[in-house]
Amino acid sequence: MSGIRNIFLVFVMAVMLLACQTKQLFEQSTIYPNHQWASKQVNEYQFQITDSTVPYNVYFVIRHHNAYHYKNIWIQLTTTAPNDSVSKQSVNLNLADDIKGWLGTGMNDLYDQRIPINSEPVYLKKGMYKFALSHTMREDPLENILSTGIRVEKAK
Repeated sequence: MSGIRNIFLVFVMAVMLLACQTKQLFEQSTIYPNHQWASKQVNEYQFQITDSTVPYNVYFVIRHHNAYHYKNIWIQLTTTAPNDSVSKQSVNLNLADDIKGWLGTGMNDLYDQRIPINSEPVYLKKGMYKFALSHTMREDPLENILSTGIRVEKAK
């Protein structure tokens, strides 16, 4: 019985050590107190990348009301890399579909979503990255948006 207990203790310690490993993650969001996001409001975020040997996933993060008027959102993402090179992306992101409804996790009438901006993980250089985020939807201001932001994490 003592051998089984020792194996169990070693297993528990191994799980705890693996759980304590740090996963490089950055997330910043902007909160809209009136639940409206104006197209002229460009939100800027900065992230320091320290490990350029692994790929990263970049996500658009949004919290919205059930009353949001669309199944998608068009965003404009401008990325400034550490060497000051600038890239712009106009991305159409799905928030709902006809079968499942809202694709994020919800509680009452609020939904949170984390949507990949790129189809594949990307390699980022060491240094400071700057992201500028705005929407390009026809409705202006965009109603029923509580917060939006960017999340960058090491790919698994």
